[in-house]
Parts: sequence; structure tokens; C-alpha cells
Amino acid sequence: MSEFEISSLLQAIYQKYGYDFRQYSEAHIRRRIMNRMSMSGLKDVSQIQSMVLKDETIASQLLQDLSITVTEMFRDSGFYKSLRDYVIPILKTYPFIKIWHAGCATGEEAYSMAIIMQEEGLYDRTTIYATDFNQQALNKAKEGIFSNKMIKEYTINYQLSGGKESLSSYYTSNYGNVIMNQSLKKNIVWANHNLVTDSVFAEVHLILCRNVLIYFEKDLQNKVQKLFYNSLINGGVLCLGSKEGLRFTDFYEEYKDVDKKQKIFKKKYQLANALEG
Repeated sequence: MSEFEISSLLQAIYQKYGYDFRQYSEAHIRRRIMNRMSMSGLKDVSQIQSMVLKDETIASQLLQDLSITVTEMFRDSGFYKSLRDYVIPILKTYPFIKIWHAGCATGEEAYSMAIIMQEEGLYDRTTIYATDFNQQALNKAKEGIFSNKMIKEYTINYQLSGGKESLSSYYTSNYGNVIMNQSLKKNIVWANHNLVTDSVFAEVHLILCRNVLIYFEKDLQNKVQKLFYNSLINGGVLCLGSKEGLRFTDFYEEYKDVDKKQKIFKKKYQLANALEG
């Protein structure tokens, strides 16, 4: 599978469907395409390109393959513990709080944030914008129904993150699934938003985009970091994944560390607002 073949396929997807994967990591794209070819019994990229352009069902399957839907509740408990310790006190200073989960996938981390805000007495004045370009993932997130196979691990994550209640108080069990409580859903706005092609849609106090940027090439990472920077208020907080950071981006000097290990950064106040900082 040559770079030209991959490039041709991604260009065709963009022109036909408007989804732009052209600046995603080549390793990620190559791995997902090979997996789809294997599952479909195809031998070369030209075959899958032809099918994608003719059959929207095949195209949808490939788009699901290429999107990033790996997530879990309270993933990386140390991060959520730091969020409670260092970010919540910042958020408590605002009368209203807007949080953006960018690339929310199937929503587990958005529900995790809703639980934290509820436990900290902040949820009634909080709006959580949970966005993704994968509509199937968004639909699942909005339902808030997850397999109980992972609930033991989620419970451990929750406890290690400083949970103040029992995780089971936030869901009901039914036929092998857990259903998140309606009280957690009331202030979550689920929306289709593509980090690659869409622009700023809200001014927010906190952005969480964890383990998404690692799939992007450097130029695209910079583009998305600009989007985040323009979306954050002065003094707003940006949270990235454990293997991500700002050091090699154009915005490294625009933030200060809140927790360097957990990749939590605070946007520096602009000169006109220096007295506020």
C-alpha cells in the first residue's frame, strides 16, 4: 500500500463526503485501512476506493474505522484526581461554567465530568458541550447506555480519582447494560463538530481533548491548538492526553502548567487583562 494510494483514497473521501483525514497520522490511517480491507476480503486500495465512492454503507464503515472512539469513564484516574484538586477550584470562581469535550466519542468521559461537577456542587451552573464528527458515536453517547462489562474497571477508576459517592448511584443496571441517570444528561449538549474542518462555536472555561491529537500530523495539531486557544477564555484550562503536549506547537508559550505530568495547562492572560491574572 503506497503513500499515493492512501492519499488518493483520502482525497476521494474528502471530495465525496467532506470528511478530511488527509492530515491524520499515516500509521493510524494505514492500520485502519488494512483492517477494513482484511475484513472486506479486498486485496488493494483501489478496490476499497471504488466501493467507498459507490456504496455509502461501505463508506460509513470506513469512516467508523478511521474515527477515534477509544474511551472509558474516568480514564487515567490520576488526571481526574488532579482535575478535582487544581481545576475545580478555578471553575468555582465563575458564576456560570462552560466545558468543551472535544472528540467525545461515545461519551464516557463527558459523563465522568458531569459526575465530578455534580459532586462538587457545580453542575447546576455548568454546560458541557460534548462534540464529535462521528454521528454513530454521538448517538450512543446521548443514549448513555453502556455494557456493564467495563463497570468494575470504571468503578476502580472513579474511586482512585477521588470519587465522593458510589459510582453505582449514577446509573441503573438493566439486561447487561448500565443506563446513566437522567440527572447527568440534563446539562450535556451533544453536537456534531469536526476539529479538522469546523471553527470556534463557543467561548469556554475548560477544554478536554485527550488522546485525539496523537492521531494528527504536526500541522493539523497546530491548527486544532489554534482553535482551542481561540475558544478558551483568558485563564481558561486546556487538558490533553498523557502522550500529548504543547511543547512542539506554536502555542507553547501561551500557557502555563497547572499539572505538567497530567497535561493540564492554563491559558495566560493577554496583556490587556494582565491585572486580572
